[in-house]
Amino acid sequence: MGCILKGGGGLYARLRVGAVLLAAGEGARIGGRPKCLLELGGVPLIRRALVALSGGGVDELVVVLGHHAPSIEPVVGAFPVTVVHNPHPEQGQASSLRIGLRALGAQLDCVLVALADQPLLHAQDIADLIKAYKQRPQEVSLVQPLVDGVRGNPLVFSAEVREQIESGDADAGCRKWQQRNAAQVLHWPTSNQRYAIDIDTEQDIEQLAQRTGHRLRWPAAFAQGQG
Repeated sequence: MGCILKGGGGLYARLRVGAVLLAAGEGARIGGRPKCLLELGGVPLIRRALVALSGGGVDELVVVLGHHAPSIEPVVGAFPVTVVHNPHPEQGQASSLRIGLRALGAQLDCVLVALADQPLLHAQDIADLIKAYKQRPQEVSLVQPLVDGVRGNPLVFSAEVREQIESGDADAGCRKWQQRNAAQVLHWPTSNQRYAIDIDTEQDIEQLAQRTGHRLRWPAAFAQGQG
């Protein structure tokens, strides 16, 4: 039996949490560059994500690479994680998720799925999400942050949901599972804006700087005349 943690509503057994960090995208909307290598304070976003996940209560972590893998892999090499490659990342995020799930160990209570382009997430955000999953109603199998009506990330789901996604259709991922099993989904209301901030375009970088004062910068290998 795991250790017992006291939550707001009672006692909760410690869960063994696995995580899949998705970093296989092409970055087509940002000049075909790896968003996860954008730097905040000189630290690549993917390193920040790894630190947040490991510090927030994740026991096992798989990183899925695809496009830009040769540039990204050296950045994560120092971390005790499993790195896997999606040979067909053009097939979309669901294909990367399934590869990541299959690389995780079997003895997990739940799985957290994270994106590598969320610049402001830290360990407490991960811990709070896992706590929300522990305290979910009995009928709920998947928990996703809901920030001012906008769905955020990461999200976390049960071992049973993991099995269903792994064995489902080739393009089945979290979104399709939610559509098919709406009664088992909790959109967890939170005011934490960090769950809703990710980077898809250069405009997102500018908006982040304007809203928060945090300026993301490309490493020299991918800089294109940045200021």
